[in-house]
Amino acid sequence: MSRSVNHVASRARRKKILKRTRGYFGKRKNVWTVAVNSWEKGQQYAYRDRKAKKRNFRSLWITRINAGAREYGMSDG
Repeated sequence: MSRSVNHVASRARRKKILKRTRGYFGKRKNVWTVAVNSWEKGQQYAYRDRKAKKRNFRSLWITRINAGAREYGMSDG
């Protein structure tokens, strides 16, 4: 008896990734191995940069609070 392969599920997995890589440049949008690699790397960057955004905004808030406090002579501890 021959081996059964679920083509429906594997095709759905590929379509899901290729749908997410629409708009990428060159082979990144339509070649499976390139697309899945670039999509996974993009997810890593997104996770990392969500943390970086929090750091950047925290720094910005501290700067703004300090500038506002200096107007009223409250910068000293």
